Amino acid sequence: MKSKKVFAKVFTSLFTMLILLSFSNSFAQTKNKNHVMKDCCMMKDGKMMVMKDGKTMPMDKSMKMKNGTTCMTNGECTMKDGSKMTMKDGDCMEMSGKMCNERMKTMHKKKASKKGEAIVYTCSMHPEVVGVKGGKCPKCGMDLVKK
Repeated sequence: MKSKKVFAKVFTSLFTMLILLSFSNSFAQTKNKNHVMKDCCMMKDGKMMVMKDGKTMPMDKSMKMKNGTTCMTNGECTMKDGSKMTMKDGDCMEMSGKMCNERMKTMHKKKASKKGEAIVYTCSMHPEVVGVKGGKCPKCGMDLVKK
C-alpha cells in the first residue's frame, strides 16, 4: 500500500514537470525571419560598404550622417566635434550616426593626447578588447589599462 502512494507521488511529480516544460517551450521567443538590417555603412573585409533597403554595395563616396558624422570610403569617420575614429571589420554606423557592431567588437577611437599620441586602453587578459576610456573589460570585469 505504501509503495502505491510513493509511486503515485512520483508519477504526479513527473507528470507536473512534463506539463510545465511543454508550456515553457510554447512561450519561447523565436527569431523574426523577416528582420531587415537598418540602412548603414559598414566595414566588411577591409572595404567600406553601404546597406540600403537590404542591399549591400561598395561605398563610392563619403557620407554624412544625421548627427553630423562624416564617414569616408577608407573607413575614417569624423565626428561633429572633430574627433576621429577608424572603422574595423564588422563595425557599422547607422544613418542616424549610432555605432553598431556586427560581431560585438569595440570601436577604436583616436583621441589625441598632449603629445599627439592616440590613447588606447585594453584588457591585460583580453587584448582584443579596446577602449578610449578607462573602464571595465566586458569579458572578465578587469580594469582596462593604457596600451
